Amino acid sequence: MNITVVGTGYVGLVTGTCLAETGNTVTCVDIDEKKVAMMKNGEIPIYEPQLENYFQRNIKQNRLFFTTDLEEAVESSKLIFLALPTPPGEDGSADLTYILNVADKLGKIIKDYKVIIDKSTVPVGTAQKVNEAISKNAKVDFDVVSNPEFLKEGYALEDFMKPDRVVIGTSSNKAKQMMQELYQPFVRQGNPIIFMDEKSAELTKYAANAFLATKITFMNEIANYCELIGADVDMVRKGIGTDNRIGKRFLFPGIGFGGSCFPKDVLALTNAGKKVAYDFKIIDSVLEVNHQQKISLVQKVKTYFGEDLKGLKFGLWGLAFKPETDDIREAPSIYIIEKLLDAGASVVAYDPEAMDNVKEILGNKISFSPSNYAAIDGVDALLIATEWSAFRNPDFNKMKSIMKHPIIFDGRNLYNLNSMSQKPFYYQSVGRKVVNNLNK
Repeated sequence: MNITVVGTGYVGLVTGTCLAETGNTVTCVDIDEKKVAMMKNGEIPIYEPQLENYFQRNIKQNRLFFTTDLEEAVESSKLIFLALPTPPGEDGSADLTYILNVADKLGKIIKDYKVIIDKSTVPVGTAQKVNEAISKNAKVDFDVVSNPEFLKEGYALEDFMKPDRVVIGTSSNKAKQMMQELYQPFVRQGNPIIFMDEKSAELTKYAANAFLATKITFMNEIANYCELIGADVDMVRKGIGTDNRIGKRFLFPGIGFGGSCFPKDVLALTNAGKKVAYDFKIIDSVLEVNHQQKISLVQKVKTYFGEDLKGLKFGLWGLAFKPETDDIREAPSIYIIEKLLDAGASVVAYDPEAMDNVKEILGNKISFSPSNYAAIDGVDALLIATEWSAFRNPDFNKMKSIMKHPIIFDGRNLYNLNSMSQKPFYYQSVGRKVVNNLNK
């Protein structure tokens, strides 16, 4: 099939590249001329494991193209994916400006039947709005389909190529057949393609993310309670995770969720509820608890050192909201840094992928190091905000020799508690007992 993907952000580029991987001819459209030129030259604008290999292969095989010309791309395509930003507005609702502007343009340029597919995460009723925007100018038949993405950053290629399920919202048999044909290569192992109405498909994405965010936040609250009563959250997690009604995933406690999906989507869902006079009490609580959880590590620092952190220097391992990505949107690290700076401290940070993105936001407010060890040279304590694999087995003897004080505040529970109890460190994690061997 000939396919157009409008928007080359995280979702758009992964979608376009993976669709090309199964033999389709895909043209990705973006208004950013510099970005398009870069991709034409084989340079990838985002970090995602394995994506560059797929990207380069499909460019060489003449299946993946890039342009700023929407009309040229659409002319030869039957399927048009809209993978455009839907940033939160001032009230938290999803801003559909980018999607509706493109929909308006599509109505003026389509000359034969097309299937327009909402790939972006959008509120209920967006397919209808896109349909109306196109209809104002279109003189040919078309269908609008809702096809939400379920991509986990760091695992996006695997998620797209071998999805748990494909959700497609359409009331058109013609569009249904085309979408079935498109996705059949991705579900050969038997995972379902689930067809439903457009509104149900739109809500499915929000409901999935809200549920997972709730699961994470619930476990963080249990972890906080464990600290107060002396229980071990790792044991509690194992005890409930083996119940197949609950499952093992998304039960690891930490310093809150971030990224491009959970915070934005949960906020958008609560706002959508308000528009129909419905109060999502559980989801409102999830947002409140998550905000506090992001800065909980700083409170532990202040409990140890005092409220005034002036003159203290802290190393920070991890800036991305999760490992295997350079995404810092709503990352706990940013909140932690701001709170530390407000209290008078200085911060030296290291992250394998996300430092350039943080530099664009914070500039020279903090220092950046070329390695994890350089980031803790002479520091009063280390804070861990992202569970990168490179941080899991450090040289603790080297750490002790270069840190001013061998103190670790671990927001991701990277280290085994029994093992840490044998090391000459002060070690405080989430939902587990504090190890204090500084005087031994």
